[in-house]
Amino acid sequence: MTLRLTPEQEQALTLLAEADGVSKHEATVRAITDAAARRVRDVRVAELSAAARERYGELLHRLGT
Repeated sequence: MTLRLTPEQEQALTLLAEADGVSKHEATVRAITDAAARRVRDVRVAELSAAARERYGELLHRLGT
């Protein structure tokens, strides 16, 4: 796989790698893994929230929430 970056993105990746004390390759892998975990977590939180609203919606309405 080839990753093409703008000069600004290349600089950001360099700074990220240096801050973490890892190679740019490792910084890229970590960034992808972290982004994927956040996305999955966000979806799960949304699902749980929807389920709670469905389950407790009437109660919340009566409480004025």
